[in-house]
Amino acid sequence: MGARTGQEYIEGLRDGRSVYVNGELVRDVTQHPPFQGVIQTLAGLYDRQHDPAYKDLLTYPSPTSGAPVSTSFIMPKTPAEMERRLRGDRARCELTYGLMGRLPDFMNGFVTDTAVIRGLLGRGEPRFGENAWKHYEVCRERDLCLTHTLVDPQIDRSRGAEAQESIRIVKETDAGLTVRGARMLSTLAPVSDELWVGPYMPRKPGEEDYALSFAVPVATRGLKFVCREPYDTGRSSFDRPLSSRFDEGDAIAIFDDVLVPWERVFAARDLGIYNLMAPSFPGTMTLQAVIRGTVKLRFLTGLACLVAQAIGRTEMPRYQEMLGELVGSVELAEGLVTASAHEVLHNFNHPLEEQDGSAGSTAEPSGVIAGVGTLFGAPGRRMLPITAVRLFFPQAMTRAIDTIRLMGSSGLILTPTEKDLVHPDLREDLTRYLRGREMSAEERLRIMKLAWDIVGTEFGGRQFMYEWFFAGDPFGSRIVYYSTRSRAECEAMARRLLDSTRTRTA
Repeated sequence: MGARTGQEYIEGLRDGRSVYVNGELVRDVTQHPPFQGVIQTLAGLYDRQHDPAYKDLLTYPSPTSGAPVSTSFIMPKTPAEMERRLRGDRARCELTYGLMGRLPDFMNGFVTDTAVIRGLLGRGEPRFGENAWKHYEVCRERDLCLTHTLVDPQIDRSRGAEAQESIRIVKETDAGLTVRGARMLSTLAPVSDELWVGPYMPRKPGEEDYALSFAVPVATRGLKFVCREPYDTGRSSFDRPLSSRFDEGDAIAIFDDVLVPWERVFAARDLGIYNLMAPSFPGTMTLQAVIRGTVKLRFLTGLACLVAQAIGRTEMPRYQEMLGELVGSVELAEGLVTASAHEVLHNFNHPLEEQDGSAGSTAEPSGVIAGVGTLFGAPGRRMLPITAVRLFFPQAMTRAIDTIRLMGSSGLILTPTEKDLVHPDLREDLTRYLRGREMSAEERLRIMKLAWDIVGTEFGGRQFMYEWFFAGDPFGSRIVYYSTRSRAECEAMARRLLDSTRTRTA
């Protein structure tokens, strides 16, 4: 089949899925008004794959069928292959300004990473490794749009998985596993084709029934999604330029005795393998996250410049310094993309599991500390891409948002609507009093509306939260680094100098 068109993507959403929005069961999401903007955005991306101007940038020949498939499935082993993957990921992120955390590219990276570690997944049960590889090929050849669900419900974080009512195995038959429970936070779930359930926090002894990873169609019987309230409320693209196009939607996935066929299972009840899945990933999904973060930071920086220009602040040293700092952060981000690509390419050519002997070995890869390996990274392996996502981008983007607020100040709030601007009783007054520095009132208002949608609306608030918690609890993420080899290396360096200052005794 190969790369889909936008219409083929839309048709695939008409599958009788159970999606609840604001107390309503929405079986045909393609007709539900709050989803129209994001569906059209994704459909446009699928169509770009067939656009002569983008086809070679976004697709490559499938290694099995020869049909054009997304570059987000490339398993890079050479610099040229990595460069092709980078260019495709960047193009899709730029087309959406870095504002969609669940572009298909991100989950395609997850699926690719899972396929790469099929040797690990098949150590206890060989078919699980084969399942991961076959699922990768299906997603690649059918160009599916995936979401994931990783986080246990927040019922009582002082206790384990059982207290959170997380997904667990309740029955096992020749047909597969029956699972029950819930997971969140399924971003893009209402308009995706498949749901990928994977590891997040390490499971502990006694939690074997909660240690599972699998993938099922969104329309699977017994699976339902309850969505948060939509941020696309039907406002025009003038009044809500971002909310009207990029509201991905988030949902809790509820499994009511869902049958997961064996051919869709990647890990089950093996704590060692489950806890090693994410630490063993080569990192294509985190690389995509670094690229997206860089593009988004570039967009925010540009927006801050536009706001400053609109009201004449670009001539003032104070604001030039603030904008200059953001531009410097963009330069650092671009360096992180380059370094992350280098690290991921190294990981593809040096898999963790190969460091410890045969495929049948159950030993943990060297340097991995039991119970510490968490999603997107592991002690014993350099973790630049996820460190950029955990530490650099949340702070850099917060600085960018704060700068936009300071640049626009009250002008971000006083933004009449598109209807006000064209009203015959108001048009002349608004044209006079809301014009900007060397720009019309309409242009200035469009800039301020764009800025308000990213800093002041529900959509903007969700964007802020998303970046801070993208890789989990920031507090827990930082603790992970204490147990890494890097911390020991830093301490050893300081110790070496300290030891050189010892008083010589006779």
